[in-house]
Amino acid sequence: MKRLIIGTAGHIDHGKTTLVRALTGVNTDRLKEEKQRGISIELGFAPFMLPSGHKAAIVDVPGHERFIRHMLAGAFGIDMVVFVIAADEGIMPQTREHLDIIELLGVKQGVVAITKKDLVDEEWLMLMEEEIKEYLAGTALKNSPMIAVSAVSGEGIKQLLEEIEKIAAQVEEKPVLGQARLPIDRVFTIAGFGTVVTGTLWSGQIKTGESLELMPVQRPVKIRSLQVHGARVTEALAGQRVAVNLQGIEVAEIKRGYLLSTPDYLHPSYRVDTRLRLLSSSKRTLKNWNRIRFHLGTEEALGRVVLLDRDELQPGQESYAQIVMEKPVVCQKGDPFVIRYYSPVTTIGGGNIIDPNAPKQKRFREEVLEQLVMKEEGSLYDLILQEMEAAEATFTSSDLARKTGHEEEHIKEELEQLLLDEKVGDLKNGEYMSTRSLEKINDEIGNRLQEYHRQYPLRGGYPREEMRSRFFKSINTRSFNAIIKYLEDRGSINSRNNQLRLAGYSPEPGVKEKRAIEKIQEMMDKELFTPPSLEELEQQLELNGEDFIEIISYLLNQGLLIKLSGDIYFSTQALEEGKKILEEHFGREKELSLATARDLFNTSRRYTLPLLEHYDKTRFTRRIGDIRVKA
Repeated sequence: MKRLIIGTAGHIDHGKTTLVRALTGVNTDRLKEEKQRGISIELGFAPFMLPSGHKAAIVDVPGHERFIRHMLAGAFGIDMVVFVIAADEGIMPQTREHLDIIELLGVKQGVVAITKKDLVDEEWLMLMEEEIKEYLAGTALKNSPMIAVSAVSGEGIKQLLEEIEKIAAQVEEKPVLGQARLPIDRVFTIAGFGTVVTGTLWSGQIKTGESLELMPVQRPVKIRSLQVHGARVTEALAGQRVAVNLQGIEVAEIKRGYLLSTPDYLHPSYRVDTRLRLLSSSKRTLKNWNRIRFHLGTEEALGRVVLLDRDELQPGQESYAQIVMEKPVVCQKGDPFVIRYYSPVTTIGGGNIIDPNAPKQKRFREEVLEQLVMKEEGSLYDLILQEMEAAEATFTSSDLARKTGHEEEHIKEELEQLLLDEKVGDLKNGEYMSTRSLEKINDEIGNRLQEYHRQYPLRGGYPREEMRSRFFKSINTRSFNAIIKYLEDRGSINSRNNQLRLAGYSPEPGVKEKRAIEKIQEMMDKELFTPPSLEELEQQLELNGEDFIEIISYLLNQGLLIKLSGDIYFSTQALEEGKKILEEHFGREKELSLATARDLFNTSRRYTLPLLEHYDKTRFTRRIGDIRVKA
């Protein structure tokens, strides 16, 4: 079944809703006010059975200038348009504005329906057809079929259906692979079910029981049930009108303009980089920092335009521009958008998103403009590389899909080539980093370690987490560890006991330090089981506190000195000698008491207890009550 969204467009009272009723049998005016006034105020939707038996959906948009924002909400996501012009009035202001919007949104396929044929004579109809052809020349609908119809008598309706069928067959369906995006255009409650939202599923697929993310508020929600064309389904695909019953959220917590998406796929942003075009029909220029109304999907946001390469945009001109929003918006690279003047409210232009999460850009900077050219026009290979080299950060394939606006499977293909070309490094944890960024990090860590080793020659290395938090705080611990493993595998650094050191480096005491170490070992070995305290050692060595601490740390790192408890330290030789003494004891006796051990070591209880606890901990002995046995 063809997944197809057909939209109507045209001036108020040109018969759009009546035509939809003639095509589908459904009256899309659902509000009491709409029926009383005879105009569409809100969006209307109807299932549409094509002559072939395929079921599409038709979106009936309001034509009144006061409701253009509703028209915009419905126009985003349509695959083809039925462009309606009344035979008795011809081209009117909203005819022009709706066509501008259709073109800005990139809708290139459609059919022109000249309605109210029964109200004019043949000669007038021919004149009107010529006027419409002349008007459409040079627009996206210039080659579209034109059918005169009467929704009242039914004349021309069959022919119109046949033309819609032909065009529908040429429409390329939206991709069902990749991430899901569903802009919300209606929110309401159904008794017994709770909160329901509707929209056109732009991409991907959603399933009953699945979790989605409500954007831009970034709230997790769960799908309780789904409907497509009024029928309950377990799965909805891109290109379908969908009603989603959400679990655990109230209607008051959702607004039109919000969006449902695959969790962690999109991120709200106050800044977007764009290619912006001002309509030739615009009666005003657009100046830097002008306030505008930004429309994308079902969202409307106020913002200001930052022109990056000029001070003023003339009608018909294009420019790179950053739009600074007054509230966060959610979009993807390549999305079309429309802008309207803040006041008076008229459609003046639009374009496409280049960077949906842009940094603050400086104007008239050549490097900024070159980056935008690459982001807009570069190959996917170049685009991925630019994104990765622009930030000293790690990326997953889904990160890059979101950044570039391409499917993740295509991202993975390009990553394979980038790996072969040694432009990118695989961190083996699902993340990648550009080779340039890795080399920069490697050089910076190397310089830091070189200075650290010079300043602290007795230390085993720089604490890994301190290195990250001080110099690479934008990289999380998991990613930083993967980067260190990558660099370690390539032989530039070593990591041991969560300390980083240059490859091949080992702590080496100087002449003064060697003398101090020999003195410490001599004092520790003189009374193996009654070792001197650190305070006593420091007094004998006559070193300043910092140098003494460095030497003790070195002996501990090298395993020459062992801290047992509190301020009690033993030499490795003492611990080995103690094991020999206990081995001999257990050769004669099965049990060992604290008092016996004290006598064997010829020391006090202060030193005997931590010694025995050390042997328990290393599983040389095992404690049972107040005695110990050989483990």
